[in-house]
Amino acid sequence: MKPRSFDPLKLDVGVLAREGAVLEGEWPATSLPRLAEAAAPESDPAQWPAVTWSAHGELRTPKGGEPQIWLELSAGAQVSLTCQRCLKPVREDLAVSRWFRFVKDEDQAANLDMDSDDDVLALPRHLDLRELVEDELLLALPVVPRHDECPEPLPHANDEEDEAPAEERPNPFAALAALKKGGGKA
Repeated sequence: MKPRSFDPLKLDVGVLAREGAVLEGEWPATSLPRLAEAAAPESDPAQWPAVTWSAHGELRTPKGGEPQIWLELSAGAQVSLTCQRCLKPVREDLAVSRWFRFVKDEDQAANLDMDSDDDVLALPRHLDLRELVEDELLLALPVVPRHDECPEPLPHANDEEDEAPAEERPNPFAALAALKKGGGKA
């Protein structure tokens, strides 16, 4: 019997899980537009390495329960973001590996998701795996991208010119103290 071929853009997760099949592939970073939008202005996502991914379907039957549809998703990407210290491009390696449980509808997914540590999703007729990969990579982006050590020294303000010595700076509470001593009269 010929093995079934699966389309990752219109994936039947139920069949993938029943067959215990594994899908693997690569997509150019430009095919994930929301991830490409996160790029540093000087960086061209077309020059990034391809986004790699794999999906493994599994049917699990808990003791005394109905079979459950599970999907393991792994993905990796290398992106160029803007360093928040020096504002130059910084290369970030992203890697995700997650399990998702699929249930029959949104209500069941919402109820189970609240009570579970697992990621629970409603089973769609066809899943766009590329969209799920992109969502997970976006969640893996660092909140504050930055170099471990910036390539150029950061500009520092000249302390002598920009700041008055501490004794010459007016005390912001001096006016309040004067009011207090004067009995509150201005």
